Amino acid sequence: MLSILTLNIQATSQRRAEPLLRWLAGRPEQILLLTETSGGDGSAYLLDHFRRAGCHVLHPPLPDDRGAAMISRVPVTARPDITAGLSIPGRAVAATVHTDQPVTVLGVYVPSSDRAPAKVERKRAFLASLVDTLGRLKADERAHLVLGGDYNVIPRDHQPPYPGVWLPFEYALFDALTAAGLTDAHHHLNAGVPQHSWFGRAGNGYRFDYLHVGDALRDRLRGGEYLQEPREQRLTDHAAVTLALDLPVDTLDVCPMPQVAEPATLF
Repeated sequence: MLSILTLNIQATSQRRAEPLLRWLAGRPEQILLLTETSGGDGSAYLLDHFRRAGCHVLHPPLPDDRGAAMISRVPVTARPDITAGLSIPGRAVAATVHTDQPVTVLGVYVPSSDRAPAKVERKRAFLASLVDTLGRLKADERAHLVLGGDYNVIPRDHQPPYPGVWLPFEYALFDALTAAGLTDAHHHLNAGVPQHSWFGRAGNGYRFDYLHVGDALRDRLRGGEYLQEPREQRLTDHAAVTLALDLPVDTLDVCPMPQVAEPATLF
């Protein structure tokens, strides 16, 4: 099985990075897509531990902004050629996994928007460049693509619907993903079961975090879920999302998880 997890780490501080590292180190997924990384000490602490453990760590530089990172326990080849066409390349990370049938994984952290005109245009430009990037992929690579991360948008059938909050170009992302042959893994596996990955102060839930798969991978899906533990344990303000694909990866070299000291106790 090839397993993937995506999680927004909320530009973690080093204080939160330590328990977050323990949680991530205990997960079985082979590829971790982290969004809302930063250039601060917390993200560096987290990524350095995985790097020292022998994992492949990809974290495009993005000074003074939030970005994305990939941690892989299986061999991958970085694909900066895929993210180069994005309006903010550092908000995405891509690599090809060396399974018997190569799979390309693209993690994205879509800019948020509070309806300030400059932020709306920044988000619109990023989403347009993402759709264009997907369109430029060769058909076979797009069919063997896993796209995931924090999209910062909700689909039209989101429950609750939040009418009037979202702009047409935000809803249109999901139309474009469907047109590109990408399937929402959660909907495929759990049709009709609503999930939320972020909650507002009033307790209103949103599904901002997703994993999508290309046509050739849809029938390979064997599992996936939303994990609320990171949010409930206050490691971050988002839930994690996972999927498992029935693909041969047992012959790949796997790095160990980093050894993380347990917190000290008083007794």
